[in-house]
Parts: sequence; structure tokens; C-alpha cells
Amino acid sequence: MTAVIESEEHKALRSAVAALGKRYGRDYRTRTVAEGKPPAELWAEAGKLGYLGVNLPEEYGGGGGGIAELSIVLEELGAAGSPLLMLVVSPAICGTVIARFGTQDQKRTWLPGLADGTRLMAFGITEPDAGSNSHRITTTARRDGTDWLLTGRKVFISGVDIADAVLVVGRTEDARTGILKPCLFIVPTDAEGFHKRPIDMELNAAEKQFELVLDDVRLPADALVGEEDAGLLQLFAGLNPERIMTAAFAIGMGRHALAKAIEYARDRTVWKAPIGAHQAIAHPLAQAHIDLELARLMMQKAALLYDSGDDTGAGEAANMAKYAAAEACVKAVDQAVHTLGGNGLTREFGLASLITAARVARIAPVSREMILNYVSHQSLGLPKSY
Repeated sequence: MTAVIESEEHKALRSAVAALGKRYGRDYRTRTVAEGKPPAELWAEAGKLGYLGVNLPEEYGGGGGGIAELSIVLEELGAAGSPLLMLVVSPAICGTVIARFGTQDQKRTWLPGLADGTRLMAFGITEPDAGSNSHRITTTARRDGTDWLLTGRKVFISGVDIADAVLVVGRTEDARTGILKPCLFIVPTDAEGFHKRPIDMELNAAEKQFELVLDDVRLPADALVGEEDAGLLQLFAGLNPERIMTAAFAIGMGRHALAKAIEYARDRTVWKAPIGAHQAIAHPLAQAHIDLELARLMMQKAALLYDSGDDTGAGEAANMAKYAAAEACVKAVDQAVHTLGGNGLTREFGLASLITAARVARIAPVSREMILNYVSHQSLGLPKSY
């Protein structure tokens, strides 16, 4: 089965999740944002139905699928107007890394809760001075007997206030070479020396963003995920799903905006015919639909490669999918707002807030410019500029 034609199981999953999303919809999302609360009810119901852990191993309470299935869940919830941002973080990044590289104890401790939604994990990689350069990460872990002491800062970490722990990307010193290498640690949010501060965002979202300060946070030896010498492999095992899921987030948002515009263009009559009969309205909406469909194909390819174990191929495709989906989403939202005119800026139609939200997919978790750099030198073989 190729990624081009969805299986009956995938179609059934898409339909079921779409029905769940429709029961909540954009009104639910708007209400939780206004109240400053996370979408706890939707998260809990999605967990009970098995959607949150559809990518995690069955032996730990998951669905036994992969990122292909989880991306369907996020896309359909987004298309219904109620995306769950923490799907990108908790089951996709953290759950995947622990499932692939965690100890048996780490798997038993975390995966069942991540699968049913009763436990939630955030992901901490971004730093104030590192930006897109993960090689400049300064959060360091040093040994103290059998323990680790973790020190550093992180920014734009989603959902720390509702998370039980954060999967933190730090660096340890190689005893043989003295070179710092990336490592992943499970850090409980109630650990001594763990401090969080909310970042005042102009973007209105149910999930809050935080700055973290790690001040000699003492961690037991088993807080380290996987092997100390396999940091990059483990790190990219989480970053590729992150890019694929960001694509799903963007495609879902774009589909939601496009559906609103299509409904409006069918009904809105200014002269003799609905405005959707005019090519100046119809053609840009058709182009937006084409771009979203093409982005989905690349996302499906990336998910298929990742789930089949082709990490190298998945890395290229995941970056391309994220780029294509972000661009398609921004254009779809922009065209939707233009289609509605002044109504596109009202609270009634709920599109104006997407203008800002759509840009998130362009800049996170990696900017479109860095993706173009990646494709330039990795896919095309051009020399690096940095």
C-alpha cells in the first residue's frame, strides 16, 4: 500500500476523528482560549477513544500504528476547528523517542499515560541564543556520582503548565574527546531547581508558551533516555515526527479556513449570482485546495518513510512536507479572509485569529529558510553558507 491511496483503515480513522472534531468544533476551541484553559475535555475524550496513542506500541496501551495514523488524527481535528497542539509534542515527539530508545522502566512508566492522555509530556529544545542551530545548545548535564545535574535555559516550550515532565535536550561531555554531544533527559516539572515563566504571546492559543530555567536540577541516572552516545540519532527520531505533525497541523488549519470560505462563497450573493461563481473568487480557492492536497501527499510520503524505518529519507520528506504545508496553510487562510471581506475579520466567522496562527507553521519548529538551506545542500548538493 502506497501513501498515495489511503487504506480502508485510514479512511475509517479519518471519518471517526472528523466526527469527534465536529462535536467540539471551532466554538469549543474559541471558548477554551477565551477562558485561558487547555482543551482538557477534547484531550480526555480523544485519549479514551485511543486517538492520542494511535502511534504507540500496543503492549503499552497504544494503537500500534505510526506517525501516519497520528497525523490523520491531528489533521482531522484541525479541519474541524479544534486542533490539539500537544499531539505534536506528547505522543509524536516524546512518545516516539521513549518507545524507540527508552528503557523498559521508562516505557512502562510513561507510554500508557501518554497513550490514554492521563499523562502529558512537553519537549524542550529551543534556547534563547541557539535559534535554529541545535549545535549551539548550552543546556548541559554533568555527572554527580550516579546522578545528573542539569543546567540551562529553554524558551517557547509548549504546555509546560499541564505537563508531568519535559523531555529536555541537553549536552554531555564525551569523556574521551571532551566534545559536547546531545542527550535527552526526562525532567519532572515538579523537580527542585526547575522554574517556568509564561511568555506573553500576542498569539491567542489554548496552549501556553514558557521559558524554562534549569538550575542544577538533580536527576537520577535513569532520567537519561537511551544511550549517552546516541544523542543525535535519538534527537532526530523526535524531530522528524515533529515536522510531519506540524504539516498535519497546518493542513488541518488550511482545510478549516478553506471550508469556511467555500460555504460563504456558495451562499453570498452581491449581484445576481453567488460570489463563488466568479473566477476571481473561485480560482484562488481552487488553487488553495490544490496546494493543500499536494502538501498532504508529501506529508503522507514522509510518514510512510518514517514508519518504515527510513530515517534518512524521512528527514528530507518531513522537511519538504512541513514547508509545503505551511505555505499552503498561509495562502488558504489569507484567501479565506479575502473571500469573506470584512466578515473575515469578525469573531463570528473565526478566521481572523488564523492569520497569526498560520504563521506558526512557517517559523516552528524550524523556519522555512532553514528548510530551504537543508534542501539546498542535502538534496541538491549545493555548498553550505553557514
